[in-house]
Amino acid sequence: MRISVSEIEDRSFDALRNHGAAEPQARSVAKAVARAEALGNVICGLYYLESYCTQLTSGRVKGDVDPVVSRPRGGAVLADARFGFAQYAFEAALPTALDLARENGVASLAVAHAHTCTSLGYFTEQIAAAGLIGIGFTNASPVVAPPGGNARVIGTNPIAMTVPGDHGPSMHFDFSTSAVALGKITMAKAAGKQIPLGWAVDADGQPTTDPAAALGGALVSAGDYKGWGFGLMAELLAAGMTGSVNSLDVGGLKLADGPPHGLGQFYFLLDPGTYHADFAARFARVADAVAAQDGARIPGSDRQVKDVIEVPDSLWDLVLKLSA
Repeated sequence: MRISVSEIEDRSFDALRNHGAAEPQARSVAKAVARAEALGNVICGLYYLESYCTQLTSGRVKGDVDPVVSRPRGGAVLADARFGFAQYAFEAALPTALDLARENGVASLAVAHAHTCTSLGYFTEQIAAAGLIGIGFTNASPVVAPPGGNARVIGTNPIAMTVPGDHGPSMHFDFSTSAVALGKITMAKAAGKQIPLGWAVDADGQPTTDPAAALGGALVSAGDYKGWGFGLMAELLAAGMTGSVNSLDVGGLKLADGPPHGLGQFYFLLDPGTYHADFAARFARVADAVAAQDGARIPGSDRQVKDVIEVPDSLWDLVLKLSA
């Protein structure tokens, strides 16, 4: 099926409303679902809609709560999601954080006690759209073992950064600090395919290419100890700074029942013109050197935003059922 992004947003909105989300919360999440699909991020798009709906029904996410936004200190903004959607809590706090960053040159925004935010880059690109550099961190349910270990301790714990440009982001990346997203392993298992060596270990801590063994074991960090360090950084900022849960204390993100996720996200908002006026020139110096090399690119420079998406028939049938 070829479906317009606007229809994806409308049907997602209907589905969320049908399962208990209030109108502004449903619209906020539906926009995020549609944006993920427009950018080809299938794991964070319609693939996640059924989980949202199921957990709205079970009460694992509160679809009708308003976040509480406060300023603990001069340049710090806190949005307590109250076990509601991260998208709506971020949306409520962003204007205040933008004002503070423009006033002070830098601001931080903490989202606490939230449902999974799915695509972290969705939030940093909103910061960049306002002319500021956005850097974000979050954690997730435990799926990653430390180097040399076999027990899950932290989540995929993504990091995202978006740099503003004259015509959209001049740089954008959003990646998990694990070697791969867990969803790619579940998709490989469903397709009956092997996974590359270096993605995961089995229950004994041995590298494996069997997705079933990987799901019974743990993911590994990207870049071994280097990725592990970045994963821990994301963990401490997302959980420690926001007062939200550690990855160890979160059940599977897509489980129908259980306590709310209670996750945190932490963002830095930076005005690139705070210290001098040459930020763009410094970036262009690097970007030009990259562009001069065939096949090289700045992260995010080749992103394409689509207006019409090819959606698998079975998935669209599910969306229509959820939204009917």
